[in-house]
Amino acid sequence: MTDLGLPAVDDIDSTKPHPARMYDYYLEGKDYYEVDKAAAANVESVFPTVKITARTNRLFMHRATRWLAEEAGIRQFLDIGTGIPTRPNLHQVAQEAAPDSRVVYVDNDPIVLRHAEALMRSTPEGRTAYIQADVRDPKGIIGSERLHHTIDVNRPVALSLNALLHFVPDEDQPYETVAYLLDALPSGSYLVLSHCTPDFAPDMWAKVIDVYHRGGIPAQVRPRDEVVRFFDGLELVEPGVVVSHKWRPEGEPQDGLTDAAVSIYAGVARKP
Repeated sequence: MTDLGLPAVDDIDSTKPHPARMYDYYLEGKDYYEVDKAAAANVESVFPTVKITARTNRLFMHRATRWLAEEAGIRQFLDIGTGIPTRPNLHQVAQEAAPDSRVVYVDNDPIVLRHAEALMRSTPEGRTAYIQADVRDPKGIIGSERLHHTIDVNRPVALSLNALLHFVPDEDQPYETVAYLLDALPSGSYLVLSHCTPDFAPDMWAKVIDVYHRGGIPAQVRPRDEVVRFFDGLELVEPGVVVSHKWRPEGEPQDGLTDAAVSIYAGVARKP
């Protein structure tokens, strides 16, 4: 089942880069503008393996979603910072494993809203919905009627925050935001999170962050201990918080995958 009735698409600002569209470029998609391509190319000039980072992060999302649906028995997913649809999307992975899975997507980029219909092509047994909202307004997300029409927040939910929180600097209270979202979910829910890190190449990451800041995009990468802090009070699933290609690999090609090339931590944890 599909939840339609979306708001009208706001005017898309094609004069400034947007991280969702830059990520689409890294994934070799086609839904970006010249300003996004230019900014992403600047990132690539100082971080040549950024496309490896993006692909590796995407594969982590696939593995974590399958594990949650097949092993943990999760049937409800809240994916914030969805990005432009790239098959397979989270609901396709989840519903392949469990056709009755329900997924709510959240993003704040109007171009993602333009493609939201692709995100809502659910199995007949399941349901998907899209909310146009900002992670910095967690109350608005949790209070959304669309969310409550799609998933039951009294039953376990997997909260997916993939490659998102490095765009939420400390002044925007990322830890408090994650805590608020988790507080709204019951015991047995999960947090799935990935986050870029400067741990393996700090000078390079300083240059990457400068590119984003010059494009007007807030960004803050964090070392491992600060990423682990997002999981405070939760029960980490083995192997814990690791560089994303090391989280339960399933035989994907490993050529060129070094910790420095990937530079993104990932983890999954259960709310007791």
